[in-house]
Amino acid sequence: MTTTGSPAETGTSTQAAPMRNARSSGTDIALIAAFAALISACAYVGAIPVGGAGVPITLQTFAVMLTGCLLGPVRGFLAVALYLGLGAIGLPVFAEHSSGLGVFTGPSAGYLYSFPLAALLAGFLVKYVAGRQRTRAIVVFACSMAGSVLVIHPLGIAGMKLYFDVSWHEAFTYDTPFWLGDLVKTTLTALIAAEVHRAFPRLLERDRAA
Repeated sequence: MTTTGSPAETGTSTQAAPMRNARSSGTDIALIAAFAALISACAYVGAIPVGGAGVPITLQTFAVMLTGCLLGPVRGFLAVALYLGLGAIGLPVFAEHSSGLGVFTGPSAGYLYSFPLAALLAGFLVKYVAGRQRTRAIVVFACSMAGSVLVIHPLGIAGMKLYFDVSWHEAFTYDTPFWLGDLVKTTLTALIAAEVHRAFPRLLERDRAA
């Protein structure tokens, strides 16, 4: 014999579901905003111009990759996109306290455009490829490095080539000083992200397209 709950119980259950969804959506929005703020803060750390292009070294890439590795592809992409949007409307959240649409046509434009795509790729790899292995730092390191090598550096090089009107080889030499720093930042990203996923194994469960 099949039993069903009383109308009062059914109504309570129906009302509870939207409340849970609302709380979860609020948490997602808070995470996206918090990590956008983290990227903004990290843009100020360092900001040392290097190489022939004078593009500064900051902790931006660390924060971008950590965002993707922790929040997953959807929320990671949205957090970085929010960060770029804040800078575009005039908030001084980019390196060296710069802001505005002009930054998106400058020597570092390629790197900026690459950030949300790199977070998307790293988040996708951590969530869907690494799976339960995302609690291992070496696995997260590989996912984060893929985003850096396949997205950030190629687009950064392309942006400098177009801006300075130089050869691909010369643009690559402008990018070379960033590689050592990226290895350090990627290692830090992997160590932190692996520990967070170990502590919060369900962190990526809600990261999906609405």
